[in-house]
Amino acid sequence: MKRWLQGLFPLLLLGALLFVFFSFGPLGIFQAAFPPVEELTIDKIDLPGPHRMVVHVVNGGPEPVTVAQVTVDDALWKFTTEPSEKTIPRLGRMKIKIPYPWVEGETHAVSLLTSTGLTFSREIPVATQSPVMNSTYFWTFSLLGLYAGVIPVFLGLLWYPFLRDISSRWMDFFLSLTVGLLFFLAVDTLAESLETADRVAGAFQGVSLVAMGIFGTVLLLFYLARSKPGRSDKTTAEGRMWTSLMVALGIGLHNLGEGLAIGSAYAIGEIALGTFLVVGFTLHNLTEGLGIVAPIARDRASLGRLCMLGTLAGGPTIIGTWIGGFSYSPVLATLFLAIGTGAILQVIYEIIQLLTRKEQSAWLSGYSFSGFVLGLLIMYATGLLTVA
Repeated sequence: MKRWLQGLFPLLLLGALLFVFFSFGPLGIFQAAFPPVEELTIDKIDLPGPHRMVVHVVNGGPEPVTVAQVTVDDALWKFTTEPSEKTIPRLGRMKIKIPYPWVEGETHAVSLLTSTGLTFSREIPVATQSPVMNSTYFWTFSLLGLYAGVIPVFLGLLWYPFLRDISSRWMDFFLSLTVGLLFFLAVDTLAESLETADRVAGAFQGVSLVAMGIFGTVLLLFYLARSKPGRSDKTTAEGRMWTSLMVALGIGLHNLGEGLAIGSAYAIGEIALGTFLVVGFTLHNLTEGLGIVAPIARDRASLGRLCMLGTLAGGPTIIGTWIGGFSYSPVLATLFLAIGTGAILQVIYEIIQLLTRKEQSAWLSGYSFSGFVLGLLIMYATGLLTVA
């Protein structure tokens, strides 16, 4: 008890200091001299039906913000809020409902005017009715994820019999090709996570979310890999199977981000972009099945295990389309993408360990170098089809 009191004593003093600061400190002088700092982030704008707009707002600033007026296409418009109080507390959320007669296929601009005169705006690029959670949209988004993620990954798993019959040098080539594929995915996922971090309300610290997601995932997977001796020994079938499992997990988390992109594109009415992404990701993900089975090519894997690996890698695409289509959140998107980046980086380390299990120079051979470069080129070429 004495030791715990010694540990808590500095925290109690800190609490007392903060109480004195906020109660008797000089904040009042500055608050009187300067206007309050306000920051609103418009997460998304739903169009649930004709004559209906719903603006989802987050207060990421240090002080409460009061929404005084709303304009749509430069015209003042009546609105109601949920909750009914028009003041949003720090870190609070609000739905602003506007009975506006939006036009299908047109562009609309929504602006929020606060009580201090600051304006926060968001554009609807293509007005279309937002998907609602019903069986039609549920199965539609499921099929989009199935086409973009699950089917191409399972098609890639069909390379398993081919890899079983190749020489050890060519096996090193394909393992290195897997490293190239995953390295490209890691960079791509990191870039996407930083892009979505820019849309996160300031108080939620998007870049910090990325850092925590990456390093937390790497440390967790290292712990799981070392928690059982057989997993870290790449000379055993169990160790190689664990590596394939981690490859599938890393790819699955990456594919979750792809599903988010597809679902959100369809949800905001960018049908051409969504279709383009589905086709591009289908070609992009075909090579990922190769990366999953490469570590276990010398082992006899059952059909059930291969199906489990394919589902783990491709299934999250469907989950991503659901999230992106029905309840997109920049905070969750940033965190998921960061977790995917960390998982892929840890998997790259595991595969390099597998590649160098016989000799360290195997990573520097011509076969390995060529495979790594080809992996990068394949992902770059297929990635050209997914550029918005």
